[in-house]
Amino acid sequence: MASINKLMKQAMKAQQQAAEMQAAMADRTVEATSGGGAVKVVACCDGSVKSIKLDPETLDPEDVEMLEDMLLTTVNKAITDGQAIQQQEMAKITSGFNMPGMG
Repeated sequence: MASINKLMKQAMKAQQQAAEMQAAMADRTVEATSGGGAVKVVACCDGSVKSIKLDPETLDPEDVEMLEDMLLTTVNKAITDGQAIQQQEMAKITSGFNMPGMG
Protein backbone atom coordinates (compact mmCIF):
# COMPACT_ATOMS: atom_id res chain seq x y z
CA MET A 1 0.00 0.00 0.00
CA ALA A 2 2.92 2.32 0.68
CA SER A 3 3.95 2.12 -2.99
CA ILE A 4 0.45 3.22 -4.09
CA ASN A 5 0.60 6.22 -1.76
CA LYS A 6 4.06 7.06 -3.06
CA LEU A 7 2.82 6.73 -6.64
CA MET A 8 -0.18 8.97 -5.93
CA LYS A 9 2.04 11.66 -4.36
CA GLN A 10 4.40 11.40 -7.32
CA ALA A 11 1.48 11.77 -9.76
CA MET A 12 0.06 14.77 -7.91
CA LYS A 13 3.47 16.46 -7.85
CA ALA A 14 3.97 15.80 -11.57
CA GLN A 15 0.51 17.17 -12.33
CA GLN A 16 1.24 20.35 -10.37
CA GLN A 17 4.62 20.75 -12.05
CA ALA A 18 3.04 20.23 -15.47
CA ALA A 19 0.45 22.94 -14.80
CA GLU A 20 3.17 25.33 -13.66
CA MET A 21 5.28 24.48 -16.71
CA GLN A 22 2.37 25.10 -19.08
CA ALA A 23 1.76 28.51 -17.53
CA ALA A 24 5.45 29.33 -17.91
CA MET A 25 5.38 28.22 -21.56
CA ALA A 26 2.69 30.80 -22.30
CA ASP A 27 5.19 33.50 -21.28
CA ARG A 28 8.38 32.03 -22.75
CA THR A 29 9.08 33.06 -26.35
CA VAL A 30 11.19 31.95 -29.29
CA GLU A 31 12.11 33.95 -32.37
CA ALA A 32 12.52 32.78 -35.95
CA THR A 33 13.61 34.80 -38.98
CA SER A 34 13.88 34.27 -42.71
CA GLY A 35 14.99 36.21 -45.74
CA GLY A 36 17.96 37.70 -43.94
CA GLY A 37 15.67 39.31 -41.39
CA ALA A 38 12.92 40.28 -43.83
CA VAL A 39 10.44 38.28 -41.76
CA LYS A 40 10.63 37.87 -37.98
CA VAL A 41 8.16 35.83 -35.96
CA VAL A 42 7.97 35.66 -32.18
CA ALA A 43 5.97 32.73 -30.80
CA CYS A 44 5.22 31.55 -27.30
CA CYS A 45 6.25 28.05 -26.34
CA ASP A 46 2.59 27.17 -25.89
CA GLY A 47 2.17 27.32 -29.68
CA SER A 48 0.67 30.80 -30.03
CA VAL A 49 2.19 33.43 -32.31
CA LYS A 50 2.94 36.65 -30.47
CA SER A 51 4.12 38.90 -33.30
CA ILE A 52 5.08 39.03 -36.96
CA LYS A 53 7.39 41.78 -38.19
CA LEU A 54 8.21 42.54 -41.81
CA ASP A 55 11.15 44.68 -42.92
CA PRO A 56 9.75 46.68 -45.86
CA GLU A 57 13.28 47.56 -47.00
CA THR A 58 14.06 43.94 -47.84
CA LEU A 59 10.73 42.88 -49.33
CA ASP A 60 9.80 42.96 -53.01
CA PRO A 61 6.16 44.06 -53.35
CA GLU A 62 6.11 42.40 -56.78
CA ASP A 63 6.88 38.97 -55.31
CA VAL A 64 3.95 38.24 -53.00
CA GLU A 65 4.47 34.49 -53.36
CA MET A 66 7.97 34.73 -51.87
CA LEU A 67 6.61 36.75 -48.92
CA GLU A 68 3.87 34.16 -48.35
CA ASP A 69 6.47 31.36 -48.39
CA MET A 70 8.74 33.22 -45.96
CA LEU A 71 5.82 33.91 -43.62
CA LEU A 72 4.68 30.30 -43.64
CA THR A 73 8.19 28.94 -43.13
CA THR A 74 9.03 31.38 -40.36
CA VAL A 75 5.77 30.90 -38.45
CA ASN A 76 6.12 27.12 -38.62
CA LYS A 77 9.76 27.32 -37.46
CA ALA A 78 8.87 29.50 -34.48
CA ILE A 79 6.02 27.20 -33.44
CA THR A 80 8.18 24.08 -33.89
CA ASP A 81 11.01 25.59 -31.83
CA GLY A 82 8.56 26.54 -29.07
CA GLN A 83 7.03 23.07 -29.03
CA ALA A 84 10.50 21.51 -28.77
CA ILE A 85 11.23 23.61 -25.69
CA GLN A 86 7.88 22.64 -24.19
CA GLN A 87 8.60 18.93 -24.80
CA GLN A 88 12.04 19.26 -23.19
CA GLU A 89 10.53 20.91 -20.13
CA MET A 90 7.79 18.26 -19.88
CA ALA A 91 10.40 15.50 -20.15
CA LYS A 92 12.15 16.95 -17.10
CA ILE A 93 8.92 16.59 -15.13
CA THR A 94 7.98 13.10 -16.29
CA SER A 95 11.50 11.58 -16.25
CA GLY A 96 11.28 10.64 -12.57
CA PHE A 97 7.75 9.26 -12.76
CA ASN A 98 8.02 5.47 -12.59
CA MET A 99 4.93 3.34 -12.62
CA PRO A 100 5.38 -0.13 -11.09
CA GLY A 101 5.42 -2.83 -13.74
CA MET A 102 5.88 -0.29 -16.57
CA GLY A 103 9.69 -0.10 -16.59
